[in-house]
Amino acid sequence: QVQLAESGGGLVQTGGSLRLSCAASGRTLSSYRLGWFRQRPGKLREFVASLTWSSRLVYYADSAKGRFTISRDSAKDTVYLQMNSLKPEDTAVYYCAAGRISSNRLRPDEYDSWGQGTQVTVSS
Repeated sequence: QVQLAESGGGLVQTGGSLRLSCAASGRTLSSYRLGWFRQRPGKLREFVASLTWSSRLVYYADSAKGRFTISRDSAKDTVYLQMNSLKPEDTAVYYCAAGRISSNRLRPDEYDSWGQGTQVTVSS
């Protein structure tokens, strides 16, 4: 199983930026998709973005398109989520997850491994 560790959350003002990092270990990532999810207070966990490690194919939720960018550094086995133009509604705990390429990228239950989460708070 892949072990994941997120970092980079924090408090930022509306319109600001943050970059989240997710360091992976334990398995070769070539057959995995790495995803970012978030869970806002009182809401279900929701898909934000994903990246297929081998092909670099990326996919975004509508809420993330144009503002967030997912990328990877293969030398560090790390995936990033660059978040720009942040809004108060982006406030959430952000989780990194790893799932097999064959899985449904949008469904949290299709991912096998999860990080501990990192809090992002956007003040108005």
